Amino acid sequence: MTERSRSSRRLILFSIIITSFINPFLGAAINIALPSISEEFSLGAVGMSWVSMAFLLSSAVFLVPLGKLADIRGRKKIFFLGNIIIAASSILCALSLSGSMLILLRAMQGIGSAMVFGTGMAIITSVYPPKERGKAIGVTVTSVYIGLSLAPFLGGILTQYLGWRSIFYVTVPFELLVLWITWRYIKEEWADAKEEKFDLSGSIIYLLSMSAFMFGFSRLPETSAIVLVVVGLIGFFGFGFL
Repeated sequence: MTERSRSSRRLILFSIIITSFINPFLGAAINIALPSISEEFSLGAVGMSWVSMAFLLSSAVFLVPLGKLADIRGRKKIFFLGNIIIAASSILCALSLSGSMLILLRAMQGIGSAMVFGTGMAIITSVYPPKERGKAIGVTVTSVYIGLSLAPFLGGILTQYLGWRSIFYVTVPFELLVLWITWRYIKEEWADAKEEKFDLSGSIIYLLSMSAFMFGFSRLPETSAIVLVVVGLIGFFGFGFL
């Protein structure tokens, strides 16, 4: 192990720590800004809920399919593209002209988050030797909880003094730093399943099942919500046997 390789690993870990902090931050900090967003765009209770829900739903729905795609196409490639999507969608979210535009961009941001979350930990296990892997994973997981814990506090400060749009703007420089580190220091590509084909039909079933389950669960105890939850569970059962 050379000193250069050690420093490169630390930079890669640093970039993944940043993304592990930013993703939960983007998911939770915006909740503090919902009253300001609602006032500016005249959103009702349902509209406000979708500003948060769009990000969480798309993250959950696309996590498994994009994780599999990363195994086929390459984890670095998907990780890099995911960070581009997060950076671009953050800028566009901050420039949103309507509530509908913001919700759509939040869904796009969630897709980028799924790409990053589905590959970040896998890259750590590929870069670090077994004797150092546990510490690296532990630090990364800790950054997730720090992001969740600090999001309400930081989101409140940013919203009060700089406006709700600053929540998105403030993440962009960090995303650009991650992109530079990834481009500069991650030379390898990991595609353990590159000989396999992407299971499009299974992915569609998973996407629809997860969407039905999460959307239905958020609307309980309505009758239609119960139906959606049941449909989602049936879809998961079918997905497991594909």
